Amino acid sequence: MNYMKYSICFISFFFLFLMSMLNFIFMIYFVMNNMVIFLEWEIISFNSMSIIMSILLDWMSLLFMMFVFLISSVVIFYSKSYMKSELNLSRFIILVLLFVFSMMLLIISPNIISILLGWDGLGLVSYCLVIYYQNLKSYNAGMLTALSNRIGDVFILLVISWMMNYGSWNYIFYLEFMNNDWEMIMISSMIIMAAMTKSAQIPFSSWLPAAMAAPTPVSALVHSSTLVTAGVYLLIRFNMLLLNTFFLKLLLLLSGLTMFMAGIAANYEFDLKKIIALSTLSQLGLMMSILSMGLPDLAFFHLLTHAMFKALLFMCAGVIIHMMNDMQDIRFMGGMSFYIPLTSLCMNISNMALCGIPFLAGFYSKDLILEMVSFSNLNFMIFLLYYLSTGLTMFYSFRLMMYLMINDYNLISIYNLYDEDYTMLKSMFMLLFMSVISGSFLNWLIFTYPYMIYLSFNLKMMVIYVSVMGGIMGYLISNMNIYSMNKFILTYNLSNYLSLMWFMPNLSTYGISYYFLNFSQNLSKNIDLGWSEVYSGYGMMIIMKKYSMFYNIFQMNNFKIYLYSFVTWMVFMLFTVLLVMN
Repeated sequence: MNYMKYSICFISFFFLFLMSMLNFIFMIYFVMNNMVIFLEWEIISFNSMSIIMSILLDWMSLLFMMFVFLISSVVIFYSKSYMKSELNLSRFIILVLLFVFSMMLLIISPNIISILLGWDGLGLVSYCLVIYYQNLKSYNAGMLTALSNRIGDVFILLVISWMMNYGSWNYIFYLEFMNNDWEMIMISSMIIMAAMTKSAQIPFSSWLPAAMAAPTPVSALVHSSTLVTAGVYLLIRFNMLLLNTFFLKLLLLLSGLTMFMAGIAANYEFDLKKIIALSTLSQLGLMMSILSMGLPDLAFFHLLTHAMFKALLFMCAGVIIHMMNDMQDIRFMGGMSFYIPLTSLCMNISNMALCGIPFLAGFYSKDLILEMVSFSNLNFMIFLLYYLSTGLTMFYSFRLMMYLMINDYNLISIYNLYDEDYTMLKSMFMLLFMSVISGSFLNWLIFTYPYMIYLSFNLKMMVIYVSVMGGIMGYLISNMNIYSMNKFILTYNLSNYLSLMWFMPNLSTYGISYYFLNFSQNLSKNIDLGWSEVYSGYGMMIIMKKYSMFYNIFQMNNFKIYLYSFVTWMVFMLFTVLLVMN
């Protein structure tokens, strides 16, 4: 049995890794020859409507597939050690493979029906993985995740029904001339809503931190690099349709606010996995907002580089949580770099890539995005949101580094931290290598021409200004007691508002259900258990009881009346019997 448990890990790892390398080779070939392959398989045809399973292979889908296969292979290899004590390891691996299959279906289909299959598969498998550790918190988190994603599924279903008018569901053919039609504007707004639910933008943000109830390998694969970027990928595919629509401007605002909100909330959070989840949310906001500005290639670039270092960050967090005896509070951690140097190395490099330290993966994409923002003609608010969020990224990364690496170890006085779990380390080093080189490698690969951006000196240095400021603030905050900050800088209520993600988790759970439940309670109390009782069974019983008591008093107190009523009753019975007999 034990042998079986590990063999499924190895088989899955080698298969996925091989697929990743194959996709890479094909992608290079496709880019060199400027090729696209479009495959169609007609399943059913009736009344000029045909349901076709179609597959689109171009450089974008192949490149994204290569990254998904690579990360999932590494995560499965990592799970071999991380989920060692799990009795049903094969079930876990099969769930992860199902997830990868759904993701592939989403990536390669230019057809909205097969996209729905992949999209729904993602939601379903994600729910199964979030509730993997079966307790109340996991069930709540899983339900919130599933129901938030159902909204997106409903929008995709609506898009399918609206696209009936076009005679086919291969949206890829209609992108060129869709813009003129008001129906297409409806479709594009629904696609944007669907993408917002999957990529957890405001007002659907609360499910992403809640989904951290899942095992850490799942967080590394699902909630950092693949599932949450499905919405961004869908919008990249639909990007021609989305230009010049009102909804896109709304998306720009909402994704900018998501980026800002997640950056602030991460600074208040003490749960290690939630900090990284909020950081993912912030980066998703960045991808969505740059996409709303009409630069899908930059969004795709950041999507890929971010997938690498964020998966690595989650893996390091998993190792640290294991060491800490399954403790996730960063206030108890500290001095990690003394005890687990190799994990700390991975953690710090992925953290620095997230901050956009020059020549790591995050630098190429983030720097390019921010320079294009400075270059664009949008208003000051958007500009401010971008740069503040970049500063906040540096802020929470430095705070995390201070808490984990530099402060004192606070958990127990006798501890044994070891860095010799080579299964985990090998998988982490593969991603570490990619986190360092993927930025420059994709920069040469994706863009057919070099972006040369001329800006004034201060605008060019703006990224460095906000990063340095954020870093200094993070250092100060990690040394300062959080209560003193609340006392002197912010009020308690404001801090509460900022730390609870602008009350979004409460609004998306109680906010939706409270009024309905309250109304139902009043209905139940006043109608079901109130007036309807009075006018039916209970009221009748009361009337009968009163009359019975009245007659009872007569019968008990007056012998003559008692005898008279007896005789009357007998006469009545006799009369009834005679009637029946006749």
